[in-house]
Amino acid sequence: MIIENDIKLDFSDVLFKPQRSTLSSRKEVDLEREIVFRNTGKVFKGIPVIAANMDTTGTFEMGTVLAKNRMMTALHKHYTLEDWEENASRFNSDFMTVSIGTKDEDYDKFTKILSLGIDVKYLTIDVANGYSEKFINFVADVKKRHPSIVIMAGNVVSSDITQELILNGADVVKVGIGPGSVCTTRLKAGVGVPQFSAVVECANAAHGLSGHIISDGGVVHTGDVSKAFGAGADFVMMGSMFAGHDESGGELIERWYRGNEVMKDVDGSHLGYLDEHKKYKAFYGMSSKVANDKYAGGLANYRSSEGRETLVSYKGPVSNTIRDIKGSIASTMTYIGAKRLKDVPKCATFVRVNNTHNKIYEK
Repeated sequence: MIIENDIKLDFSDVLFKPQRSTLSSRKEVDLEREIVFRNTGKVFKGIPVIAANMDTTGTFEMGTVLAKNRMMTALHKHYTLEDWEENASRFNSDFMTVSIGTKDEDYDKFTKILSLGIDVKYLTIDVANGYSEKFINFVADVKKRHPSIVIMAGNVVSSDITQELILNGADVVKVGIGPGSVCTTRLKAGVGVPQFSAVVECANAAHGLSGHIISDGGVVHTGDVSKAFGAGADFVMMGSMFAGHDESGGELIERWYRGNEVMKDVDGSHLGYLDEHKKYKAFYGMSSKVANDKYAGGLANYRSSEGRETLVSYKGPVSNTIRDIKGSIASTMTYIGAKRLKDVPKCATFVRVNNTHNKIYEK
C-alpha cells in the first residue's frame, strides 16, 4: 500500500490572485488559441471549450451553435448511422468530434461514418477507465489506421498514463475521473483525483512531449473554466453547464407547483393559491441506470450504476450560456494581465482557500 501525503486540490480549493495588468477592458483579450497537434500536425484555431459527449449535451443542435462561436462539441456515440446520414450537412469538421468506445461495433460504426464521405478531423475515444492495456492498445491501433485524424483519448488522472497515451498516438488526453456533477464513480468505486491537481500533473506531463490535454468535468461555476486553463488545460470539456438548453438532448418536462402567493378577489376573499409553472430537462451520467437501460438493455449483472439521474432547470437557448462563459474567461484574463488565452497559465498565481465566496444567498 502507498499513501501520497501531499494535498490534492479541486477547483473549489483555489482562487486566482490578481496581478498588475495593462489591460483596460475585457474587449482587449484574445479568447482563441492556435493549437498544433503533436501526432498529426493539424491545427485547431478557436475557443478551446468543448460540450461533453453525453447524449444530453453532445448533440448536432449544440454543435451547430457552438461552431458558430468557434467552440467544439463532442458528439455522443449513440447516434445511429441513419442519424449521421440525416445530419451529415450539419457536421462541422473544424469544431465537432466523433465519439466512440472500444467495442468492435463502435469502431465499425465509425468506419461507416467515414464511408458516408464525412470529413472527420477529430475522433474522441472515450472510456471511463483509461488505465487498461486494452484501451491503450486500441488507441495505438486506431492511430495506425487513421494517422491523419486527431485523437482525443481518456480518461486518466496521472502523468504516467498521460504520456503513454500520447506516445501511443493520442494527440489530446482527456483528464478527469469522477469530477462530473452526475458521475458517482468516486462514491461507488472510491477512485479519482481532485480535478485541479489532476490537470496540473497531466498538463505538465503532456506538454513535456508536445502533447495536449482536456480538463473533463468538475466545472460548477464559469470561474472554474478559467481555473482549468490556469492549471494548464488546453481544452475544457463540460457537461452540466451545457445541459438544460433548447439545443441539449433530454426530455423537456413541465411541472406545476403550488406557490405561496394567495390570489384574492376584489372584496378580499380568498380565491386560492397562485400556482407556479416550471420547466426542466433530463440530465444523467452516461454510466447511469437510465443510460444503460436506454442503450444497453439495462445494467449487466457484473456492474453497478456510476451515474446520477436528475432534472436541470430549463435554460433557454445555449447562446446565453456561451456569452457567460466567454465573458467570465475574459474577466479572469483582465484580472491577471493575460492578453491571450495561451498566456493564462504563465500569468496565473493561485492561492489556496477554504472558502471561495459568500454563500448567504445561495439556495
